[in-house]
Amino acid sequence: MDDQISTAAEALECAAGAVHSDPEQTSVEQEPLPAAVGKKPVEQKSPAEWAYQRLILYIQNFEKTLDAAEEVAMGLTDTGAGVLRIEGLGYFDPDIVTFYGTDQTGARVQLVQHVSQLNVLLRSTPKPTEVAEPRRIGFRLAEALDRENA
Repeated sequence: MDDQISTAAEALECAAGAVHSDPEQTSVEQEPLPAAVGKKPVEQKSPAEWAYQRLILYIQNFEKTLDAAEEVAMGLTDTGAGVLRIEGLGYFDPDIVTFYGTDQTGARVQLVQHVSQLNVLLRSTPKPTEVAEPRRIGFRLAEALDRENA
């Protein structure tokens, strides 16, 4: 029997897992990594790039649970700033991740965070009434990731 891991993607898949009370529920940790994520070995990625790629997967998976009247947002902890509707995500090597969006008042917000302090609470928020369709940033981020690694 050969238990050798032969690709970076396989190694990364082995390093994640999740258990849910509902056996029908699945999450990012239980799915194979997209080809774009596994294309570059993890040891060649900065902590910021690796965090950014996994955040894309979590946001995209969370958006799958939302209905047409909801969009993804994140609760900001320890800032008193409330909620940030996620409209963009970026990273700056080697160790910064940034979220772009708007808060509950409609003001532009940008959160810049060191990867060692990263914790993100994803939550649903009503989509703006002036927007016909909910914006799914997770799927746009995943498309951009595919283009970057093509």
